[in-house]
Amino acid sequence: MTIPPINVFRRTKIIFTLGPATESEEMLEKLIRSGADVIRLNMAHAKHEWTRKVIRRIRAVSARVGRDVAIMMDIKGPEIRTGDVEAPIELKPGEIFDFTVKPGSGDGENAEEIRSVDVNYRDLVNDIKVGDTVLVDSGLIRLEVLSKDDVRIRCRVLVPGALSSRRHINLPGVKVNLPAFTEKDRGDTEVGLEEGLDYIALSFVREAADVELLRAFLADKKSKVRIISKIEDQSGIANLDEIVRVSDAVMVARGDLGIECPFEELPVIQRRIVNACISQGRAVIIATHMLESMITQPVPTRAEITDVANAVYEQSDCVMLSGETTIGKYPYEAVQMLDKIARRIEQEKPEELRSPSVFTGDRMQVLHSAVVLANQLPHSKLLTFTRHGFMANGLAALRPVHSPILAFTPAPEVFRQLRLLRAVEPFLMPFSSDPDATIENAITVLKRAGTIQVGDKLIVATDIVSQDRVVDSVQLRTVR
Repeated sequence: MTIPPINVFRRTKIIFTLGPATESEEMLEKLIRSGADVIRLNMAHAKHEWTRKVIRRIRAVSARVGRDVAIMMDIKGPEIRTGDVEAPIELKPGEIFDFTVKPGSGDGENAEEIRSVDVNYRDLVNDIKVGDTVLVDSGLIRLEVLSKDDVRIRCRVLVPGALSSRRHINLPGVKVNLPAFTEKDRGDTEVGLEEGLDYIALSFVREAADVELLRAFLADKKSKVRIISKIEDQSGIANLDEIVRVSDAVMVARGDLGIECPFEELPVIQRRIVNACISQGRAVIIATHMLESMITQPVPTRAEITDVANAVYEQSDCVMLSGETTIGKYPYEAVQMLDKIARRIEQEKPEELRSPSVFTGDRMQVLHSAVVLANQLPHSKLLTFTRHGFMANGLAALRPVHSPILAFTPAPEVFRQLRLLRAVEPFLMPFSSDPDATIENAITVLKRAGTIQVGDKLIVATDIVSQDRVVDSVQLRTVR
């Protein structure tokens, strides 16, 4: 099998979630060859043995294909779930129903009249108040809190449904005092770090302190793994700017957001998060239900196509697949569909130029001048060199209109992490002590790969270390 050429002009990156439909070596190879950039591991139900096995498999397949991808571990985070029930409980409209925080506390003199289920969070009775809404099973069941005591929360059923075991509970507008980084998260993260993870997605980020807690854990482990903050509830929205500032990237996690917030607010929230990320120079991912119908159908709905297109129009860094590639019947077709939509929409001229609203420091000014020059030369390409990712991150944040960002780094972990960034095509290459030799070596690599041709214009932005000092510059070169 030959590797099809990967068009570097697809700026929007593709993330897919690994699952039974995609974890085989054969399917992994197909998806990596088709241009997928990041593979997500959902740790909600994953075992450590499986996690180690699939990370090693991904690395092996990537090496065989000759295209390394980034691996994101999406840790479970704090969550509230119902306990086990012997059979689904059919809740009726207007029924009085109890959530109990102490096993067995639902058994009493009223047990026959009022049914109940345990929950796994004992302090729920302290966090919740009368009048609050309780949503169960992705919001399919809705209840209102009528009263509470030390062991139970009494509710009225507003929207009925069948309540089965271990259903997720959402509490719109309620500040829950669960830890942001749980013991399960710690164990999962340690396994990921041992296996060479690239990104960790932190679930239900409510404030900057949540991210800083994980950052401190990673620093203690001497890890350079980058953090993606998932915005999933009203607290995260309220503290959005401070969360974006301390994160490496942000995910618009529309699954829980669509439960926690009114449906009509979701597009407004998505746009606000994208704008906040671009204004602060952070990568942003649009996730959940992008091509949901392709779990069972070979083609998406017209509305889903438009949804993906809007994410590309908004100039998000990545679009992400979940159920489509974990349990879906058409995972390869779903990835291809994202690729086709993104390439077509990117042919359209942007309605507005997007870039960080505040430029801080001389180096960002240098990068800004490089992007301005690239925007004035329609067929040019940006070439940059980075040891830690700053130069490529900065150029991607400035959202060049048409130029791809060809980013060279000597660090394998940075090389993979650059896969997440809009318009960045990374290359792994050792740097010479002579900056000009490093540039010429990179040009040779690009010519051999067919990425550039004689006569192409290159805007070169460098921060190469030369004789113990950093040299920042912008050059315009013509490939000879």
